[in-house]
Amino acid sequence: MSNKKYPIPIMINKIKTAGVALLTMATSINAMAKDKDQFQYVTDRFADIEVLRYKVPDFENLSLQQKLLIYHLTEAALAGRDILWDQNGKDNLAVRDLMENIYLNYKGDKNSGEYKEFEKYLKQIWFANGLHHHYSMDKFTPGFSKEFLVSQINLLPQEKRPANQETLLALIFDPAVKPKKVNQAEGEDLILTSATNIYEGVTQPEVEAYYAAIKDTTNLTPISYGLNTRKIKIDGKVVEQPYKVGGLYSDAIKRIVKELGLAAEYAENPAQKAYIDKLIEFYTTGDLKTFDEYSILWSEETDSQVDFINGFIESYDDPLGMTGSWESIVNFKNKEASARTETLSGNAQWFESHSPVNPSFRKDEVKGVSAKVITAAILAGDAYPATPIGINLPNANWIRAAHGSKSVTLENITQAYDEASHGDGFNEEFVIDEPTRQLLNDYLFITDNLHTDLHECLGHASGRLLPGVDQDALKAHGSTLEEARADLFALYYLADPKLLELGLLDNPDAYKAEYYKYMLNGLMTQLMRIEPGKDVEEAHMRNRKLIAEWAYEHGKADNVVEYVKKDGKTFIKINDYRKLRDLFGQLLGEIQRIKSEGDYEAGRDLVEKYAVKVDPAIHKEVLDRYSHLDIAPYKGFVNPVYTLVKDADGNVTDVTVDYSEDYIPQMLRYSRDYSTLPR
Repeated sequence: MSNKKYPIPIMINKIKTAGVALLTMATSINAMAKDKDQFQYVTDRFADIEVLRYKVPDFENLSLQQKLLIYHLTEAALAGRDILWDQNGKDNLAVRDLMENIYLNYKGDKNSGEYKEFEKYLKQIWFANGLHHHYSMDKFTPGFSKEFLVSQINLLPQEKRPANQETLLALIFDPAVKPKKVNQAEGEDLILTSATNIYEGVTQPEVEAYYAAIKDTTNLTPISYGLNTRKIKIDGKVVEQPYKVGGLYSDAIKRIVKELGLAAEYAENPAQKAYIDKLIEFYTTGDLKTFDEYSILWSEETDSQVDFINGFIESYDDPLGMTGSWESIVNFKNKEASARTETLSGNAQWFESHSPVNPSFRKDEVKGVSAKVITAAILAGDAYPATPIGINLPNANWIRAAHGSKSVTLENITQAYDEASHGDGFNEEFVIDEPTRQLLNDYLFITDNLHTDLHECLGHASGRLLPGVDQDALKAHGSTLEEARADLFALYYLADPKLLELGLLDNPDAYKAEYYKYMLNGLMTQLMRIEPGKDVEEAHMRNRKLIAEWAYEHGKADNVVEYVKKDGKTFIKINDYRKLRDLFGQLLGEIQRIKSEGDYEAGRDLVEKYAVKVDPAIHKEVLDRYSHLDIAPYKGFVNPVYTLVKDADGNVTDVTVDYSEDYIPQMLRYSRDYSTLPR
């Protein structure tokens, strides 16, 4: 699964450890380059968001064949933009069109408060690919009035005014209309209370009964049920409408297929062409068995330098955790930086065999775990503008077990975070003392990178389901528990002497930097992203809170971790790092058991007890202390622009990359050039 493990705002310096140059995960702000010749990383800042650029180093050193392959894959990626917008909400595209038309036709005072609030709102929905915050899932509250918007609609040319104006106005301004994109509240109908457009006219019990009736629990190679469909009710029965050519999203998928076909002409080898052709077949038929065949071909092809994902992949935005949100990332291998991940993947069997879980839940043989550091060339769909920093796919457990998986770390993305970061006072405000700050300065980069590598390369690929266990058995809590499982695997092994033996660390205490950061974030600082009175909703935030709160509670008897007060402020203190590692191992064992056995009740109880509710006093303190720091809680990116270079005869001689496009021009250009779905 994609690890949308957004970097934590702790400022530390670059280091070299074990001969590997490592890149920061820090996310402080105010890094606009002062030298006019220096790369401008920061392009925009609004609300709780900062938008950055990223470089694509060594693109110019690729062959023309590889550049053309990337060019057509990026076009296929951008062609799917409207799919995600529509998946995120039925009227999202109509609202986007309306807002962009007003923006482009506005003739009033652009310095007025209402206009500035209107522009901020437009930037927010662009960033979220819809009307709900990409992380909190709450609907945006406009800072401009309904009267302002109506007056601007009335100034539009008649053909640009929405036919369903009252519906859109209610959606934008009424807080009771579709308030949350994905609802995870225990005891509620998660489908009826979620705004996503992947269900229509059906209830949660009806959908669960439908899949219970069609799933074959004896099949050891099950398809990914519901991955590429919208579920609706026709004549009183639940029916799946597939996303495919001739089905839902056909116009967008046809354009994706066209560009994939062009990309296949420049494939680096027959195996790569075979999986591109198989993906085209899946898009054409919508057949999930074909998707599995594609996933196997994709997993086993590891020789090419250029690679990509494109399709309905992660299910975080489905309240039942089944339907994949559309996304794409195009990339090529950073050969020099991949030594670290290749070392880990080459020792995958050792890590699996020594995992602190019941041996019956381990894989007897770990197959085909390939890992590499990549340079992202384009981000799209659910990976844009906010993107993961690591990915491990495919998600099907049986494919992982039999055919392996691919794990990647997006190093030019972490480099962009690094280069756009300067001291912001976070460490001084939240880290307990100078020795701990020095520990972070010395070792957080290496351990944070290794945590991501272990999470993606080995954590998601570890363990197995017992025969007959449904991979969707954990339902709405599956994503949280899967991310917790991978994080715990990584945390446990960060402290293992094996990493020193492999030359990945040079100090047996280095792991303490990641342990401290993780506990601080899980118990306190990630609460900066939560509004007062709200629960934790997003799966990765729930995962981190679950781990930190469980370890804190179960270590109380030995005072492993404690809250301490200094000068009226609360800090986290770790008194016994080795016992903390033991606690991580115990929780890993329990969560692996829950997944292996499909123990929904135990998984639900863990999540509801440790991952959801927020201590209001700690929350208020964190927000108050953050208010004095100029830190944007969320960051995302604009993409580079690729252009074909042709000679006088029309032959392509090169592909160039340009980084000068800003956030607003890019969003408007994408809407102009890649609006692929009918409204």
